[in-house]
Amino acid sequence: MATVTSLSFSALTESSFPSARNLSSNSDGLRFRTSFSLHYGGFRSSSSGPRLVVHCMSSSSSELPTVADTKLNFLKAYKRPIPSVYNSVLQELIVQQHLMRYKRTYRYDPVFALGFVTVYDQLMDGYPSDEDRDAIFKAYVNALKEDPEQYRTDAKKLEEWARAQSSSSLIEFPSKEGEVEGILKDIAERAGGKGSFSYSRFFAVGLFRILELANATEPTVLEKLCAALNIEKRSVDRDLDVYRNLLSKLVQAKELLKEYVAREKKKREERVGTQKANEAIASCLGEPQSMGL
Repeated sequence: MATVTSLSFSALTESSFPSARNLSSNSDGLRFRTSFSLHYGGFRSSSSGPRLVVHCMSSSSSELPTVADTKLNFLKAYKRPIPSVYNSVLQELIVQQHLMRYKRTYRYDPVFALGFVTVYDQLMDGYPSDEDRDAIFKAYVNALKEDPEQYRTDAKKLEEWARAQSSSSLIEFPSKEGEVEGILKDIAERAGGKGSFSYSRFFAVGLFRILELANATEPTVLEKLCAALNIEKRSVDRDLDVYRNLLSKLVQAKELLKEYVAREKKKREERVGTQKANEAIASCLGEPQSMGL
């Protein structure tokens, strides 16, 4: 997947990451907070219901779990330790996504799912175990009482559709028929005031991923697509900048983690080598005594 830097949007939004030199001091320094918080805006709300029926819906207010409940569900579902460079961001994201998930106007949609899958895959890129990476994904989504298989299926569906599009066909979805076109039309209607819609940065990343796969990353195409979806482009621009900054900081943190692990491995090897040398010397010194000399 190409990086987000192919779009020349506005200057990067400042995030709450520490500097690289602070990260390199010790392993605890690798714990950082991400500014990839969820943002709501860029649409007109309405009390009427959506036309598209989806499986992931918010619960009634009397049954809403707390943030602690969601985090506990995640920890129960995945009990193995997660390296801090990954875990700190995951914990921040799950808190933010919990708040969005149980917002009154929340409705699941495949563009949002594509955005989350994209962010998750970028975050967990290079994770030591593919099996664990998949298990963490399932535990995370299940903790939010949603369907991880639906996330993956919808994300794949949009990716396949996007690869078959062009700059012009992307913005012509209102006049076309098809499953994905229907999804986009529903989003446009809800965002335009005919149903519940909650904009988030995951949605912005999902939009960019569609543009990226269609080789249509020109800012003018994004502007027209946002207009067709009744989404405020300024919000999307800002959130893509935050996403780009997040990826940059993750790369730095992962490199520092690799350096830290390499240093610790070298120290362990040196300690083992010294111990073996001492044992060999002690054995040699003890041999004359065992021979009765």
